[in-house]
Amino acid sequence: MLTSRERVNLALSHRQADRIPLDLGGGHVTGMHVSTVYQLRQALGLDKPGTPVKIVEPYQMLGEVKMDLVEALAVDILPLMRQQTYFGYKTENWKPWTFFDGTPVLVPGAFNTEPEANGDILQYPEGDRSARPSGRMPNGGYYFDAIIRQPPIDESRLNVEDNLEEFGPISDEDLNCFQREAARLYEETDMAILANFSGTNFGNIAMVPGVSLKYPKGIRDVEEWYISLSARPAYVRKVFARQCELGLANLGKIYEAVGDRVTAVVATSTDFGQQRGVFISPKMYRELFQPFHQRVNDWIHQNTSWKTFIHSCGSVRALLEDFVAAGFDILNPVQCSAAQMDAAELKKNYGDRLAFWGGGVDTQRTLPFGTPEEVRNEVRERIRIFGQGGGFVFNTIHNVQARTPIENVLAMYETLREYGRYPIP
Repeated sequence: MLTSRERVNLALSHRQADRIPLDLGGGHVTGMHVSTVYQLRQALGLDKPGTPVKIVEPYQMLGEVKMDLVEALAVDILPLMRQQTYFGYKTENWKPWTFFDGTPVLVPGAFNTEPEANGDILQYPEGDRSARPSGRMPNGGYYFDAIIRQPPIDESRLNVEDNLEEFGPISDEDLNCFQREAARLYEETDMAILANFSGTNFGNIAMVPGVSLKYPKGIRDVEEWYISLSARPAYVRKVFARQCELGLANLGKIYEAVGDRVTAVVATSTDFGQQRGVFISPKMYRELFQPFHQRVNDWIHQNTSWKTFIHSCGSVRALLEDFVAAGFDILNPVQCSAAQMDAAELKKNYGDRLAFWGGGVDTQRTLPFGTPEEVRNEVRERIRIFGQGGGFVFNTIHNVQARTPIENVLAMYETLREYGRYPIP
């Protein structure tokens, strides 16, 4: 019987293993909302009612996928990431809180649990309540929205370094953490390791507002950033060039610390697609993004054994040749519900050049709103299409959302267990 590590390596090499490997929680784009994790643990009999679940990433309210859940579902991938949230405080000093829907959770000590007068929950950069809040969850909501804190823009004084404050040299503390955790995961388990280092996320819109920064400078408004891709391309290119220098220097230090224990690395999570197509032209991608993606991928492929992973939501069919040319090995989340993202067409034309990590079931319609039978049918069809010949790691299309019926979640994993073995029926 293959180990999880062997199984994932075969899949990423476009070869069939004993079964299709499964990811849940390997990264911040392959996880599950804390309320759904709680329900899943209850349904599987892993916890007594009322047992809280840790929120490991407060921005998206992702729940911890503990080893007992990994074993119960036969998950094959474990995460390697900084022990720090998007809001800039560490995942430590856990304390109890109750989510709006009644889910009992544990939150990091710096997580603000005191509601505003209207019931909203605010988060503060580095947990410092003397600074302006950087995130808001509306009363009754399920996620945080970034609070835009854009200072007035003076075109004559725009400084590239202002948009790079969160991308500086990696600290010794983070390096030591990566080294210890990579060694532990590699030596104490037989799991594949998905690394999430974040420093090469060029223009990731989730990071543009700088929710971890007390005093964000530069271009920090989402709308203004997108305008800048067209109106200030020279400035954006300088930001990316400097970020690339910092990112490659950090990757060199990280590789010295973790070596080839890592299976794959999330090289970028920048979204380029919407429901109906890309929202930047292929020409803009080639001019602003591809040169830096290629530099990062070239360095990784020349110096490590890691596979490189691009996360980009939406319809990115028009950019897939460019992603391949830039050197990416893995595409995620494979949003088959978007225009021109037909699963069979993607597998036919790119199945020998890109491994598909995701695409297992639609999290916009089928999983949250379909019946268990509709979920089973879609999962079985995606297994049949993407699983042939390898090159497929099963995951939902992005994170499993809040209020997803637990019977649908169970139907998804039961179907994978039944039909995800080779040869694919």
